[in-house]
Amino acid sequence: MNLALQKTLAFLILMVCGYLLQRKLTDRQDLRGIKVVILSVVLPATIFLALLKIEISQQLLLLPVLALGGNVLFYFLLRQLLPLLGFELTTAGGRTMLLLLPSLAPGLSCFPFVLEYLGDEALAMAAMADVGNKVFVLIVLYLLAMSWYYRQFDRGAMDNRNLREKLKELGGTLLREPVNLVILAALLMLGLGLNQDSLPTFFQTTVNRLAAMMTPIVLLFIGLAVRFRRKQMTAILRLLLLRSGLAFAFSALALTFGSALNPTLAVLVVVFPQSAVSFWPFAHLSAVSQLPSPERGPVFDADLALNVLAFSLPFSTLIMLMVLSAGTAFAQPLASGWAAAGMLVVPLLYVLRGLDWKWRKGAQAAAQKPIMALRSFWEE
Repeated sequence: MNLALQKTLAFLILMVCGYLLQRKLTDRQDLRGIKVVILSVVLPATIFLALLKIEISQQLLLLPVLALGGNVLFYFLLRQLLPLLGFELTTAGGRTMLLLLPSLAPGLSCFPFVLEYLGDEALAMAAMADVGNKVFVLIVLYLLAMSWYYRQFDRGAMDNRNLREKLKELGGTLLREPVNLVILAALLMLGLGLNQDSLPTFFQTTVNRLAAMMTPIVLLFIGLAVRFRRKQMTAILRLLLLRSGLAFAFSALALTFGSALNPTLAVLVVVFPQSAVSFWPFAHLSAVSQLPSPERGPVFDADLALNVLAFSLPFSTLIMLMVLSAGTAFAQPLASGWAAAGMLVVPLLYVLRGLDWKWRKGAQAAAQKPIMALRSFWEE
């Protein structure tokens, strides 16, 4: 059994173990304690080490920009498509999906397979591209989540809040987040020419051991918190198919304009956008949920977010294994285009069915108008 498949099975087993442990942790406070450990200790340690390992190269500087551009394009496309798939952006579920789906988690879902199938050079390129993705998921999505939070307050109450006070509050929230603090520290070290080896040995050991907890504790937490709901599972699968189809379409477009790419980089262009949904947006919506509740109702649906995270990893894993096991077949624009079409069939059928239902309802209403008019005239 190859290494990539072994890692995949290990990830799935951890999630199953967490799911089986739900009976042991019946109190939601227990889950909240685990979440605090993840958000305040494990994730900051992981991102601190990841930033300190970055080596800037002029040839690779374009990759973060392209990845960030892909995230932004994903966001604006999903903003238009989610209402067609039953998730209005004025609801907690719609905002949750719009926050989660444009994000990528290549470190957890993509990097192990890239290393196994494509080698160290491809892994270095993927890690560099992930810098742009990190900017999007850590900063842009956080500001977006906070913006939605403030919009949920009563408009009159918000108008009375001083703009400077709101900005000060937002800045204080950003600075109090452990993740943001370690990002600032890591960037400061890199600016001074320091890296991980510049830290004292005992500190390196501590941070490395905390970061090593990242994958198992997050996967166990997802398994512990996930709640299977048949109707929700169907909707999530529909949106994951849409997300994957859009990613294949982006890849086909990139391969069309990048015909000079070598086969390894071409396969990476297809695999990287298929990464699972990132855990960071869930961290942001969890931070928002700990703030005072707004008058207009909850901003996000935390249970829905956890289910999306739980289903996204195995779904993305299957897609990436399919692509990588096919060698360079998907490195051709036509192959990625057909894959995009195949993934978009189910979401498209759902949209067409909804449009057909609305048309039928409108036609029935129009047909009833003459009958109601005649009935009214007869009764008079």
